[in-house]
Amino acid sequence: MKIVGIKEVSFPIKSSIRNAYIDFSKMTASALAIVTDEFRNGRRVIGYGFNSNGRYAPSGLLHERFIPRLLEADPKSILNDEGTNFDPFRIWDILMSGEKPGGHGERSVAVGVIDMAVWDAVAKIEEKPLYQLLGERYRGGQVDDKVFVYAAGGYYQPGKDLGALQDEMKGYLDMGYSVVKMKIGGDSLAEDLRRIEAVLKVVPDRGQSLAVDANGRFDLKTALEYAKALEPYNLFWYEEAGDPLDFELQAELGRHYRNPMATGENLFSMQDARNLIRYGGMTQNGTTCSLTAL
Repeated sequence: MKIVGIKEVSFPIKSSIRNAYIDFSKMTASALAIVTDEFRNGRRVIGYGFNSNGRYAPSGLLHERFIPRLLEADPKSILNDEGTNFDPFRIWDILMSGEKPGGHGERSVAVGVIDMAVWDAVAKIEEKPLYQLLGERYRGGQVDDKVFVYAAGGYYQPGKDLGALQDEMKGYLDMGYSVVKMKIGGDSLAEDLRRIEAVLKVVPDRGQSLAVDANGRFDLKTALEYAKALEPYNLFWYEEAGDPLDFELQAELGRHYRNPMATGENLFSMQDARNLIRYGGMTQNGTTCSLTAL
């Protein structure tokens, strides 16, 4: 059992949408395929992975460091003890060999693309859905028959007025979503409040059906100004007000904002996530409910 090839392609997103920090007109994303010598049901097993559309394609890192390391590794070193499947954790160790601690950032985006493809291949070799395979390995066979999801949209876009924003959110609700999320921080506070109030007119349960996301744009002063204005709406959550590594800002914000907050999607290591829990004012039973999404 071995990997016989790895292919990566960078795709342009080329969208006119923007959030509080970036527009997507030049944004790219990587798609990667790990080709194995295994066959199931007459078809070659190929694992696929891709990266978030909020990060540029990490093609350089993939082709200069991580793909060569994996292809140059001893085929036996990437298998489980029985030799019956690939071992994602051994592969992760190989990918990270020669890397200094810290500075995870874009490096983990590149490794994550490969990691996703490896797990996809592992599940296909086992001939099981990945969620079932993970449940069997790490939850004693227990799997969830449903999971909470929400629709993320509400981007800033040229010519997009309040009516178009409302129509977008109503469209998500018509698809069956119960919670929608919109961007803030890309305009003035007054304009963002007009946008929020427009959406609240078309969603059920008012604030409990709407989350907002600042994409890390605010300094502490601005984060607190928004918090004061947002609090009466009782939103589903107020997401990533400041820089994701500014745990002091997050903790201070939690002392002033009594409703749920969310952050963590732009942390790229276990150590960063641990520091968020330690120093970011995380509570589960107080007025602040900070959530991490790694």
